[in-house]
Order: sequence, then C-alpha cells, then structure tokens
Amino acid sequence: MQVKPGGHTFTGAARRAQIVAATIDTIAELGYNQTSFARIAERAGLSSTRLISYHFAGKDELMAAVLAEVLDQLGRHMAEQVSRAGDARGRLRAYITGLVGFTAAHRDRMRALMEIFLHPQGDLSSYGPEDDRDALGHLEAILREGQERGEFRAFDPFVMASVIQRSMDALPLLLRTRPELDLEAYARELVTTFDLATRARPGDVA
Repeated sequence: MQVKPGGHTFTGAARRAQIVAATIDTIAELGYNQTSFARIAERAGLSSTRLISYHFAGKDELMAAVLAEVLDQLGRHMAEQVSRAGDARGRLRAYITGLVGFTAAHRDRMRALMEIFLHPQGDLSSYGPEDDRDALGHLEAILREGQERGEFRAFDPFVMASVIQRSMDALPLLLRTRPELDLEAYARELVTTFDLATRARPGDVA
C-alpha cells in the first residue's frame, strides 16, 4: 500500500480532495448556511455522510480544509504572478491583475472562500485583525519598496494596501449580482486607478 507522510493513504487523500471539491461547489451554489454533509455527499456521489465524517471530525474541520486548499492555491498563483515583474509598479500591476484573474478563473472557489469568511464558526472565528494585517503584508511590502526606490509617492502603505485589497475582496459578492461583469476591464480600471494614486511625480518626496 502506498502511504503518504503522516500515515494517510493516497486513496484517503483522494477522497478528502473529492469531499473538499464537492464542498466548494455546494457552498458556491447554495451558500454556507444551506451546506450540510447530506448536500455534500449528494454532490460528491457518496453513498453516506459517514464517508465525510470518517475524514473530517465536523463542519468546522471541513471548512478549515476548504480554506487551506483555496488559500494555498491562491497564494501560489499570486507569488508566481508577482515574481515575474521587474519593479514595484509592475508588481503592483501584477498583484491586481493576478488576484482579479484568479477570481475570474475560479469563481466558485472564491465565492466559497467569501461565504466561509462571512460565517465564522468555531475555530474559524479566530480570524481577526492580526490575520488581516498579515494578509495585507505582501501588498504593503510592494508599496514600501516602491517608495524606497522612488517609484511611488509618499503615502501610508498600510492604508493604501487596505484600499487596494478591499477593492478586490468583494468581487465574489459583486459577481453574484453582476455575473456578466467584464473582469478584464475591471482589472484594467483598478490598475489605472492605483497607478495614478501611487505613482511618484517630479517634485514628489517619498
């Protein structure tokens, strides 16, 4: 038998992945409150909810696994996009287009992520101000670097990072009411807006 580190079989890992994927689809379609083990089992084609309970102790643990799955994929995508840029302005542009692009390509995953954040339960309710500041850290670092290099004007990097991030955080909710929204155009508008808002001009002192 092939066994993964930690004692999990590859078959077990595949089953967990199947359940997580079905959970994402269920939340995206029905919302957090209507997502139950019964609904997830039905979508996953499982014969019993006990197959879910075998891998996850409860709904909190399953939702934590969904968060980990989506955030890990998003983090790897963003790191790849931003690393390609040669300067701070380029990294800011890549951050915006990367996040909007990920949302466009993975609407169900981002909708599920938003639903879980809007309905914190159990251990998930521990997500708070410190975690939010950590989430803004990469963006804030890009802005500080741009200021140090003279690419960006003087401003509060945390405030600017918060404004930029919040302009994209609500996209999954916006897409529920405007599913036809052109996300490429949305990204271009954000890039232009924040390039103008941050760019250093002759005479500016960082």
